[in-house]
Amino acid sequence: ATHYLGGENFVFWGGREGYQSLLNTDMERELNHLAKFFEAAVAYKKKIGFNGTLLIEPKPQEPTKHQYDWDAATTSNFLRKYGLIGEFKLNIECNHATLSGHSCHHELETARINGLLGNIDANTGDPQVGWDTDQFLVDIQEATMIMLSVVRNGGIAPGGFNFDAKLRRESTDVEDLFIAHIIGMDTMARGLKNVAKLVEDGALAELVRKRYQSFDTEIGAQIEAGKADFDFLEKKVKEWGKPKVASAKQELAEMILQSAL
Repeated sequence: ATHYLGGENFVFWGGREGYQSLLNTDMERELNHLAKFFEAAVAYKKKIGFNGTLLIEPKPQEPTKHQYDWDAATTSNFLRKYGLIGEFKLNIECNHATLSGHSCHHELETARINGLLGNIDANTGDPQVGWDTDQFLVDIQEATMIMLSVVRNGGIAPGGFNFDAKLRRESTDVEDLFIAHIIGMDTMARGLKNVAKLVEDGALAELVRKRYQSFDTEIGAQIEAGKADFDFLEKKVKEWGKPKVASAKQELAEMILQSAL
């Protein structure tokens, strides 16, 4: 149906691909079965000539106790183990990130550094509620962090943003649906403008560069290249003495972010 309608992406939501109890579950076999299902989906995609992106949407639980695509890292490992990296990307939902104990920015960065960031469900949740409430995103800071990952990724086309979101239970007017979409889009736009400020200012990038500048020295480059073993490093420690630990400047980083907001 997606191919017939000219769609560019197809999302697999694994909301029931998991277990309630390991006592009656062969988890290894179920994971193997899940991999076979995805392999068949790839084969069918190629058979019908669909050139769009196949996406998996990580979700930790609800309705099952533990789902096999718990978060971006778990799903990345699954795809890598079964040789499916390159056939799939991830559709990250911010509310699912919260349920898995992460921030949305963490999930986006995990997907990005694994080359798997493909699409974003710009939903959020109430931190005081322990389930998937699928609310429209209205937090400017969260939107800014989301857009920071998107810009670092060089965009996410042919993916994008979608509001797989719902109104609050007590929002009973048709007008509320329009207001929700407007504030959701405006929030994302504000986030992108804030990232432009951060990039143009350069202070945050410079702070990060300075934190890791010792790895740009001769010995730091050797460590990153895997050319410095423990014996070599032990000699250097004895030669140089106890190193001075530099501050990570978290407060300054937070101040720079807030100034952009």
